[in-house]
Amino acid sequence: MTDSTLRPRRSVLYMPGANERALEKAKTLPTDALILDLEDSVAPDAKADARKRVAAAAASGEYGYREVTIRVNAPDTAWHADDLRAAAEAGPDAVVVPKVDSPETVRAVERALEAAGAPDRTAIWAMIETPRAMFDARAIAAASERLTVLVMGTNDLAKELHAEHVPGRAPLLTGLSLALLAARATGKTILDGVYNDVQDLAGFEAECLQGRQFGFDGKTLIHPKQLEPCNRLFAPSDDAVAHSRRIIEAFDQATSEGRGVVTVDGRMIENLHVEDARRILALAAAVAGR
Repeated sequence: MTDSTLRPRRSVLYMPGANERALEKAKTLPTDALILDLEDSVAPDAKADARKRVAAAAASGEYGYREVTIRVNAPDTAWHADDLRAAAEAGPDAVVVPKVDSPETVRAVERALEAAGAPDRTAIWAMIETPRAMFDARAIAAASERLTVLVMGTNDLAKELHAEHVPGRAPLLTGLSLALLAARATGKTILDGVYNDVQDLAGFEAECLQGRQFGFDGKTLIHPKQLEPCNRLFAPSDDAVAHSRRIIEAFDQATSEGRGVVTVDGRMIENLHVEDARRILALAAAVAGR
């Protein structure tokens, strides 16, 4: 199983699984993907009801273009096995698994999903949020073809590191970089972690820009008001699209004329620039299709 179709994942919004109104509202929100949550946002005595509600929502087919995923409870909890069975039967686009810190965890989830009859299209998204996970990120990402996305759990990582939440995220940059390297080495998508202060849109935009510059494919979100800036900043800009087109046109013309040297806007262009330009145009086209 591979994630061969380019799907924009600029914005990935957590929605509390115990809140029926939130699940209904999610059908109208301009998010690329949804994480219907059974973990942190659901109280212990509401887990069973939330599981039924989320499974029904994921199986409904009522979320349009939005990628629909279910976040199960962590592998070391009493709810994990039942969550996986319910998710497998519902057949969402993916199952989001928290606290993944080894390839063995990925393979155990894969076996459980297949035993419960999960369709081939249901991927695994692994949340990596511990120091051990950062060091083992490449092995985690390569553990299964069913695993297509890494999700940064930056709140838990900061807690594990005894780090402070500060602008620029200096205490987390090593972990973020290790995870990005792992994702790119294995051909997986990677999503940045959440921004906690929903009132601070300026700070949120700055972190989106940082994440995009780092190379993240998108960002996980905790509130709908974060959607517009996230979608805008993780989509190719008009200038980037125009520049990419100039690169491809100039390269194609030079190739047809047998020229080995190509310059665009005063800069030398090589194959790697052309490949990146094609990626940018493909993402822009996918976003425009929304």
